[in-house]
Amino acid sequence: MSLGVTLQTAASGLQAAQASLRAVSDNIANVNTPGYVRKAVNQSQQVVDGVGLGVRIDGIKRITDQYLQMASLTAASDSSRWSAVSQYLDNAQSLFGDPSAGGFFFNRLDDVFSAFGAVANDPSSTLLRGQALSTVQDFLTEADRINTQIVSLGDTVETQAIADVDRANSLLEQISQLNVDIKRSSLVGADTSGSQNIQSQLLDELSGLMNVRVSERQGGGVDLRSVEGVLLAGDQPAKLVYNSSSSTPAYITAQPYGSNTAQPIQLTSGDLRGLMDLRDVELPKLYDQLGEFVSRSADQLNAAHNASAAYPPPTTMTGRDTGLDLPTAVSGFTGKTTIAIVDQSGLMQQTVAIDFDAGTMSVNGAAGTAFTDATFLADLNTALGAGGSATFSNGVLSLSAAGGNGLAIDEGTSQKTGRGFSAFFGLNDLIKTTGFTNYATGLQPTDPHGFTAGGQISLRLSSADGRPLRDVTVAVPAAATMTDLLNALNNSSTGVGLYGSFGLDSNGVLSFTGSAPNNAQLSVVSDNTARGVGGPSISQLFGLGSAERSSRAGRFQVNPTLDGDPTKLSVAKLDVTAAIGQVAVRPGDGLGALGLSTSGETPILFQAAGTLGQVTMSLTRYASEFGGSIGRTAEAADNRKASAEAVSNEANNRRQAVEGVNLDEELVNLTTYQQAFSASARMIQAASDLFDQLLKIV
Repeated sequence: MSLGVTLQTAASGLQAAQASLRAVSDNIANVNTPGYVRKAVNQSQQVVDGVGLGVRIDGIKRITDQYLQMASLTAASDSSRWSAVSQYLDNAQSLFGDPSAGGFFFNRLDDVFSAFGAVANDPSSTLLRGQALSTVQDFLTEADRINTQIVSLGDTVETQAIADVDRANSLLEQISQLNVDIKRSSLVGADTSGSQNIQSQLLDELSGLMNVRVSERQGGGVDLRSVEGVLLAGDQPAKLVYNSSSSTPAYITAQPYGSNTAQPIQLTSGDLRGLMDLRDVELPKLYDQLGEFVSRSADQLNAAHNASAAYPPPTTMTGRDTGLDLPTAVSGFTGKTTIAIVDQSGLMQQTVAIDFDAGTMSVNGAAGTAFTDATFLADLNTALGAGGSATFSNGVLSLSAAGGNGLAIDEGTSQKTGRGFSAFFGLNDLIKTTGFTNYATGLQPTDPHGFTAGGQISLRLSSADGRPLRDVTVAVPAAATMTDLLNALNNSSTGVGLYGSFGLDSNGVLSFTGSAPNNAQLSVVSDNTARGVGGPSISQLFGLGSAERSSRAGRFQVNPTLDGDPTKLSVAKLDVTAAIGQVAVRPGDGLGALGLSTSGETPILFQAAGTLGQVTMSLTRYASEFGGSIGRTAEAADNRKASAEAVSNEANNRRQAVEGVNLDEELVNLTTYQQAFSASARMIQAASDLFDQLLKIV
């Protein structure tokens, strides 16, 4: 070996040792720096024409494990998703109060029943009546408060999601810029580890917001893509947009740099996925189930109050807007009901017994005269005669007694959609509503749909994660029946038929069911349909869409007439066996109040809402199930969060074991490279000495 080769070999070793010492020094200096990845110098043997010329520095590399990095990013994304869900569900659960405390929301319904039980024991007490009405209003007010705050939580979630998308756009821009910097530095052989460390930290932060697919770029840096393969970050970033409206699910679109098309992308994890799940799934479940519970509670109290009588009796009874025309509303009733006219002392003056099964009306026990759905109002007025009158306008039935007399109704066996005649029309409601809350319309496939032909309802079909599948606009057909309306809604070309179908159950509840494999969910974009002149739209009457469901629990209040005068509360029962001139409504009768106090024990049908499917059970049982489901949902989310965090911590620990700085190992490397440096220096010194000796010989 010539002395020149020896010097070159030693010099290369000296340079390699110096580079390695600098890398070790950086590692030790950054042992506690978050996100720092230890680095090492890549070396290889340098050979020219078969002769070894020392060592070549190929570059500085970060010690990473791509599999562990992806596992860590995936685990962090899952952890962020369930952390968001757990946090907000805990907040939602707290709105209902402490189950062990007296202020727990579901205990308030028990207070209502207890208050009416006290009235049943002392019907003449105006104070007890007023207290009972106050407990009802407290229950309704608390339901409204909880519902409002659940909806407000949704607004907070929406704000956070928008902020997350803005931050994700900023991260994608920074990652793309670092790709350019890393590539430029790599071309000139510069150390790119600093830029790569910063980029790695940005990736960690981005994975907490949304899941991405990461791949190494040739020449350094990374490409980020969505699940579908849309390029989110490379040389230039894509633009993410958060899309939502008050009535449709939220979704994210990505517009790659240089493209004119924004494409919906799928998010399976990350804070954004958790926030969108909360906005469009978890919180709607809560307010929908709360609405169902409060609606059925009001229905049961109203049913008991409609089955009762007041002393002294009211001269008029005005119902609620059924959203139906009278012939359609009367159609489908079974059983019997009795409308009585009594004087202010409770003495029976006249009875009109309506037998829906036989289709007859009987006055004061005489032989019945026939009526039809179409002639019901005229025949009822004929039967009432001079004793009273009935009117029907804008979906509302009203009864009046003449001559200073009053009205009392016995529901008897009358029934439609689980409600008696008076309860169906709301003639003697304890609780009034400011909109439609019971979506059991009673409409059957052969009934006229009643909506003005040509009116349009726009619907959006979305995938389970909110991405839009198709928007359709359905026009109300000129054909008259509900079957015709269902056919128009379910049309495969102009309706929802490609993704699911609408169905009408025996109680007239209209619902949409998505079909496999998309299992689409449905939302209402707009609705200008109307049932009759100024009547409800399709979405209002049947409760379609989040806009209708989100406000349902806040539409109730105690009847202002009763709230202003508790003596008008119906706490007695009409005695239908009383003869004309005999006492039919007695002062001091508390049977009606007793019925109110036990109304929570009657099994009724609840429509599917929240975490519970369609079930038949009592109000008190449903309250228990509902309260338990809120706790179970929050606990399940917390368990998912804990599991995801455990997986994330384990993945991070394993990643850190590879990427992190080990001081013991670095000190060994430091000693090794110092010795290598010294050896190369001695080799250079030895070559220098040989040169000196050769020069002396010459």
